[in-house]
Amino acid sequence: MKLILASSSERRRELLTMCGYEYEIVPSGADERTYETDPCEYVRSLAVRKAEEVASRLRAERPGEGFAVLGADTVVTLDGIIIGKPKDEADAVRILRLLSGRTHTVCTGVAVVTDNGTESEVSTTRVTFEELTEEEIRLYVASGEPMDKAGAYGIQGPFGMFVREVEGNYFTVIGLPLPTAYHLLGRAGVLPRDFMKDDK
Repeated sequence: MKLILASSSERRRELLTMCGYEYEIVPSGADERTYETDPCEYVRSLAVRKAEEVASRLRAERPGEGFAVLGADTVVTLDGIIIGKPKDEADAVRILRLLSGRTHTVCTGVAVVTDNGTESEVSTTRVTFEELTEEEIRLYVASGEPMDKAGAYGIQGPFGMFVREVEGNYFTVIGLPLPTAYHLLGRAGVLPRDFMKDDK
């Protein structure tokens, strides 16, 4: 069964490649507007919607082929408020000021769609920032790195210097909780290539 990643996210591609998965990228064109206010249901519903949109399109374009379509979505939440990607640099500054010195929650929903149906799970991780100065915020925003990331930061990049503590799965914060993806894909019959091979 062929694995399809319903995302153009560089981070998700890197994680799947790191784990040894072979896959094709087919970005989702799903409508990402939702009325969900619960963070877990928000990311779950969007992950499912993205994966199902790609699966439906592929069934029409490539009848008879078997696919496992992987979709994911990530948000940051603080005080019950869902924070997605910044709209512009001013919004990125606002978000980082809000998160500075505080603990927030990152929620990532993962969905896998096959001909047998849809399975989905949500992973949550708590992240605590150091206190950020105005100069640190503005320099980071000026780098351009925050603009395509939920919560306006990438934990795997230079911003990691400002992350005091992570409680939960680190990869949830990057955008694809690997244990969750592994179990969902495994139930669909998709495993990493040679992931148990001993090269010694």
